[in-house]
Amino acid sequence: MTRNDKLLTLPEVLDELGGVSRRTFYRWRELGHAPKCIKLPNGELRVWRSDFATWLETLREVV
Repeated sequence: MTRNDKLLTLPEVLDELGGVSRRTFYRWRELGHAPKCIKLPNGELRVWRSDFATWLETLREVV
């Protein structure tokens, strides 16, 4: 996490993924394929933008 990092809400993450459904995201979490999340006391999830970017990089295909 950097000083300028931002916590993304789940809708923001889903939107950045091109409209992936909430159900699909939770399935990815069950399988251990989702980015690292923070679960707030109210049960909502947040993702640090830096963790999201790192996770996306792990999905990059080498051609």
